[in-house]
Amino acid sequence: MRRFIPFLPKPAFVPVIRLGGTIGTGTRALNDEALAPLIEKAFKMKPVAVALQVNSPGGSAVQSSLIAARIRRLAEEKKVPVHAFVEDVAASGGYWLACAADDIWVDPSSLVGSIGVIFASFGFPELMARQGVERRVVTAGRSKSFADPFLPQKPEDIERLKALQGPIHQAFIDHVRRSRGIRLDDSADLFNADIWVGQQAVDLGLTDGVAHMVPKLKQLYGDKVRLLPLGRRRSLFQRLGLSLVDETLGAVEDRALWARYGL
Repeated sequence: MRRFIPFLPKPAFVPVIRLGGTIGTGTRALNDEALAPLIEKAFKMKPVAVALQVNSPGGSAVQSSLIAARIRRLAEEKKVPVHAFVEDVAASGGYWLACAADDIWVDPSSLVGSIGVIFASFGFPELMARQGVERRVVTAGRSKSFADPFLPQKPEDIERLKALQGPIHQAFIDHVRRSRGIRLDDSADLFNADIWVGQQAVDLGLTDGVAHMVPKLKQLYGDKVRLLPLGRRRSLFQRLGLSLVDETLGAVEDRALWARYGL
């Protein structure tokens, strides 16, 4: 009935976007293509604020950047504050997403940080040699077999990987500095991929305080504020169980990322 009486003030509401899981291009992962409609919808609703529920060990740097940039662009266009609430972990790309918010709140046991870049792979040359398997590679372009897991690791490949990681790491650092500004403790070594727990992250300026979402939003916007959870729709293939192979491979990759943080 309230919506039919135009002169009555509408209760304040905050859309809640859940950013849970690894970041990448798979059907299970957080990525800009899947989240764009959700993020756009949240800001079009004319809320008093938007909340991000972050629980991610990271993943793709590009997808982290795209998602965070979309959130910041809409926040500035619509002049809507964004608050991030970290659950178990906001590390690596997960922290990149959290830094899209105006402020970041953590649980006392939340893991935060890992501002770095990693390349992980496996090597099988000894196993192949024991099995009598010969690797034959013909390339046009000397870098085409770069970091081949079936060949012995080469010093030049390691140097090349480090050269690729440098600009990505710097982009991450720049994003954190723009977001956190003078709140960061400049006397601390924050960008060496370390992680911190709860209050430690607050003391270093990586986050703003220890607080949970519901009480904090009530403190900011009043006891009558309404929280509106927004979730991603599952694709037809997912609903019918037709993406089993992709889901299985994605689960293995997810498990490896979460395991780095004991989760």
